[in-house]
Amino acid sequence: MDDSGGVDLAALARGGLRIISTAPVVLDHLRRLTGEHGLFEHALHDEPRRTLGYTVDDNARALVVLCRYARVVGESPDLQPYLGMVVSGVVAGGWHNRMTPSGLWDDLRGSDDAHARAIWGLGEVLAAGMGDVDAVDSLRAGIVSFESTYPRPVSYAIFGGVAALEAGLLVDLIGDFLTSSSGRLPSPASGDWIWPEPKLTYANARIPEAMIRVGEALGDGALVTRGLEVLAWLIDIETGSNGFSFTPVAGRGPAEMKPAFDQQPIEAWAMADACFAAGRVDGDEKWARGVVDAATWFLGRNDCGAVVYDATTGAGFDGLRPTDVNRNRGAESTLSALGSLIRLRQVTMASS
Repeated sequence: MDDSGGVDLAALARGGLRIISTAPVVLDHLRRLTGEHGLFEHALHDEPRRTLGYTVDDNARALVVLCRYARVVGESPDLQPYLGMVVSGVVAGGWHNRMTPSGLWDDLRGSDDAHARAIWGLGEVLAAGMGDVDAVDSLRAGIVSFESTYPRPVSYAIFGGVAALEAGLLVDLIGDFLTSSSGRLPSPASGDWIWPEPKLTYANARIPEAMIRVGEALGDGALVTRGLEVLAWLIDIETGSNGFSFTPVAGRGPAEMKPAFDQQPIEAWAMADACFAAGRVDGDEKWARGVVDAATWFLGRNDCGAVVYDATTGAGFDGLRPTDVNRNRGAESTLSALGSLIRLRQVTMASS
């Protein structure tokens, strides 16, 4: 499985996997959430909550999704509202994160996640050939100043570094950065709970994805194997009776039962991307199945059978509750749905 094709669907059929028709990847709601300075963070139902402003977090993730959309769908959406915000947010030691509706920065420096996601978004833009010298300079500044040791920011930054490296940009700087970052990823624990933290929290599959992707980039087979093992364990932990039963917003520890709620769309996108990365380095059909199961969580293959994606507008709902969905359709949820469905399209491409 790779970025240019799909998987052997006949093999998947022999394994008993029923491919669900690809849902349309629609950008209408994303455009509705876009204002003068980028992507608004929150929505009340389908209306952007403009008074709550923008974040680099969401605008950087919009860059990731739209660059992948351009590759897979063959259309090039306008990146400027999102790219302009991310490039303008660089500060000493990192990035701003929060911007007011009028376009003023509302913090001195944002979180490690914002810094790392900015690196990720810029790396994807440059890999897609959709950036400029300002994007390169911002990525360079972000990599030089990145010091986080938290596993999720390290993972996001790795994704941006790998993307830029694949594009042949800043090769020496990024090579050194990926080598040092690979050493910041946590090691699995021993026993039945091999997750490298006391409990699962958010965007969990990003950690094994980072192991796989940086291991592949550096030719570190042991790190790739570690990532595949941790991801396989996570799939087992997060599988329910009707597809994925993701870790709820409050987290999940070894003794906590599933299903539990609210389940967040960010978990499904993380899982879809991680399984896609695993499929690039390992031919086992279970990784393609993981992509399908993660993406179709949005289409009703989840603990309460609720559809978490509006196929008419391209909106993602803000969470899965015990009997229904959160009717708000903010940026993170919408980007997570679109990102997952782009991966679904990639693995089902061979059937068309």
